Amino acid sequence: MTLRANCQQCFALCCVVPAFAASADFAINKGAGHACPHLQSDFRCDMHTTLRQRGFRGCTVYDCFGAGQRVSQLTFSGHDWRDSPQTAQQMFAVFPVMRDLHELLWYVTTALTLPAAEPLYADLRHAQAEIKSLTHYSPEELLALDIAAHRQTINILLVRASELARAGVRGKKKEHRGADLVGARLKGADLRGANLRGTLLIGADLRNANLQLADLTGADLRDADLRGADLSGCIFLIQSQLDAAKGDSKTKLPSSLRYPQHWSGAAQ
Repeated sequence: MTLRANCQQCFALCCVVPAFAASADFAINKGAGHACPHLQSDFRCDMHTTLRQRGFRGCTVYDCFGAGQRVSQLTFSGHDWRDSPQTAQQMFAVFPVMRDLHELLWYVTTALTLPAAEPLYADLRHAQAEIKSLTHYSPEELLALDIAAHRQTINILLVRASELARAGVRGKKKEHRGADLVGARLKGADLRGANLRGTLLIGADLRNANLQLADLTGADLRDADLRGADLSGCIFLIQSQLDAAKGDSKTKLPSSLRYPQHWSGAAQ
């Protein structure tokens, strides 16, 4: 089961389902459930390679964790919303549910790669199997799920896994969970083992900062300066967080993630 988006197997659900407003991330307004005017008949974007330059940065940092192709090809058996308009509204409602499940599955799967979280492996594998089973549900069953309850249960496990992993850093660790660090000057900061879950780091200066074993779950890294920062051993960092930030070839990343194309001088 893949947790990476495969746009060629999706009916461009991310270009239709979400709403967005004209801002620094989007050049236009678009209502929920309405196709973006740049979406072509073959479900491709007519300016995919120039999204950033044309004011659609928000599109470049979106990640469905593979939910788009699963809804398109499995949940709805390859019947797209254009050829089967009677299924459109249901498909659009199912997509965010599936995305939440795939996101949870990504985090649980990642937690299973943390050696320090071994005491939780049995519980994590159980959670992994349960989420996978939910992704096979029918559209009606998916829409009846209490995603918030599932997220709360899984989050308890993920927090414990994070605590076990971060315990590997000696001494007192920074506690910034949910903190407002917008524009913070953290150049060269020692953030090893820090709790940065849900932290607002928009535009923060993190140049040359050490983020080994820092928990970055849900941290907002839009326009954060990561040039020269060491994120190679951080916890729960996803690709879209990197895509929203700034970095360069000296930024150290986890092996599972790639250097964003827009980073200055970044290795590809």
